[in-house]
Amino acid sequence: MNKISAAIIVFIGGFAIMVLEIIGARFLARFFGSSFYVWISQIGVILIALSIGYYIGGWLADYFKRASFAGLLLIPAGIYSFLVPSFAPSVMDAIVLRHPAERDIPMIWQKLDPAIGSAIFFLLPCFVLAILSPYVIRMTSRHLSHVGRISGLVYAFSTVGSIAGVFASGYILIDHMGISDIIRATGVLTVALGIFCLIADVCFRTQIQDNR
Repeated sequence: MNKISAAIIVFIGGFAIMVLEIIGARFLARFFGSSFYVWISQIGVILIALSIGYYIGGWLADYFKRASFAGLLLIPAGIYSFLVPSFAPSVMDAIVLRHPAERDIPMIWQKLDPAIGSAIFFLLPCFVLAILSPYVIRMTSRHLSHVGRISGLVYAFSTVGSIAGVFASGYILIDHMGISDIIRATGVLTVALGIFCLIADVCFRTQIQDNR
C-alpha cells in the first residue's frame, strides 16, 4: 500500500470516529437528556472501542495482510451505522421504560444506561474504524527501519482526520443536517471507505504483478 492511500484511509477513519463520537452524544441526549453522564459514557465507550480496535487491528494485520480484509469489515460496519437511527427508538424504549414510571431511576442506572446505549450503537462501528491505523502501519511498512516513520505518518493523518471531524461536526454538519442524517451519512462514508480499501487492494496486487 502506498503512502497516499494509507493517508486517505486513516484520515477518513479518524474523521468518521470523531463524527460518531460528537454527534453520537447529541443523539443519545434525545433519550437520556444532556447530562454529564451522557458525555462521559460516549467518550468512555469510544475510547474502549479504540483500545480494542488498535489491539485487534494489529493482530489481524499480522494474519490478513490485505487491504481487502479491512474493506470487508468496514462495509457491514457502515451499514450498521446507517441503520442506527432506524432501530434506536425501540432499543432506547427497552432501556428507559424498563424502569417503573412511578419511581425515580436509581443513580447507578442514570450513569450506566447512557453507556449501554452508546455501546449498542457506536462501539461496533468505532471498533472497526479503529483497526485501520495498526492495519495500515503493518501493510505500509516494508522494512523495520521504516516502522517508526510510517507509524508517525499514520497516526498524524488519523489525528488530523479526527480534528477535522470535530470541527466539521460542531461548526458545519450540525447546522445543515439533522442528527440522524449525519449518522447515516457517516455510515455511507464508512461503506465508501471499505470500497476504497477493496479497490486499493486490487490496484496494489495488479502493480505487484506488473513489476514482476
